[in-house]
Amino acid sequence: MDWQPLPKPAEVAESRLLEAILSGRFLPNSTLPGERELAEQIGVTRPTLREALQRLARDGWLDIQHGKPTRVRDYWHEGGLGVLAVLAQFPQAQPPDFVAHLLEVRLLLAPAYTRQAVESAAAEIAAHLSNYAALPEEAAAFSRADWDLHILLTQKAENPIFRFLFNGFHRLALLMGEQYFQYPACRAHSRRFYADLLACARSQAAFDAETLTRRVMEESLALWQELQKEAA
Repeated sequence: MDWQPLPKPAEVAESRLLEAILSGRFLPNSTLPGERELAEQIGVTRPTLREALQRLARDGWLDIQHGKPTRVRDYWHEGGLGVLAVLAQFPQAQPPDFVAHLLEVRLLLAPAYTRQAVESAAAEIAAHLSNYAALPEEAAAFSRADWDLHILLTQKAENPIFRFLFNGFHRLALLMGEQYFQYPACRAHSRRFYADLLACARSQAAFDAETLTRRVMEESLALWQELQKEAA
């Protein structure tokens, strides 16, 4: 039997608070109830609640200042990468254009880190891509393969900031990737990209890889937007 570990009390408290924030029970810029009252509402001890509150403050959900009520941050304006990871777990709280927004960010970043990666590790990237033609026609498989490719590209890029950004996107990227790759047209488009990028890596054509990636990321965004219009 595959036993699943039970969540810790602080994790339960954190999850319940997040649900309350994302559902609008605790609105942005409102203050939370006092510690005793809130602990009773959630069903945990006060030390456990304090641990959960500190974790939420660290990730950008709460503003805790000594001697003042705890404020719920306006997470769309004040949140950090931790907010993105949580939003992946709460699809109902995501704005309609959430996947498009992520594709826009990748359009801005991917051409640069792809060029840098091919400049520094063309052979390794070519080896990684060599079996991508055999990817099964499954959204989860494409999502994982796409993440593996982009995390490799950021790891091999000269600028370490790319790695820091993508390390915070892991769960979010996989879940959003499955939404994107549920469409056969998106899988076919990415399959062509993998083949073309493989050719660039084999010929050590870093600037061609940059141009290719920019074009493909633009097309991916346009393709997603068109598919969403058709589905509406």
